Amino acid sequence: MMEIFQIVAIGLIATILSVLIRDEKPEIGMYIGLVAGIIIFLFMVPRIQSVIEILGRFANKINIDSVYLSIVLKIVGIAYIAEFGAQICRDAGEGVMASKIEFAGKILIMVLAVPILVSLTDLIINMIP
Repeated sequence: MMEIFQIVAIGLIATILSVLIRDEKPEIGMYIGLVAGIIIFLFMVPRIQSVIEILGRFANKINIDSVYLSIVLKIVGIAYIAEFGAQICRDAGEGVMASKIEFAGKILIMVLAVPILVSLTDLIINMIP
């Protein structure tokens, strides 16, 4: 719970610094935002690891193939990374590049989802007499 206060503090400090510097050195303002985003991400890595461990134990308990869990985690990772990259581009005023990153992320997610869709289709076909 206390972590959110630290994260918000990092974000607010970075925002204030960026706003103060933006008029004189706009490129430095962008770097401040980028560094703050990376710090916040690194702050969350242990939490992400614990969620992955819990999901792995849960998947083992209910006998889900680890391949499917791996695919789902990769999809979530791609979504978060694409969103992070797109937001950085938008902050830098590059909306077109942000859209291209989001598009690529969606395509990669679709490619990763194909094995799950094929398995699901096979399961449905096998259930129908």
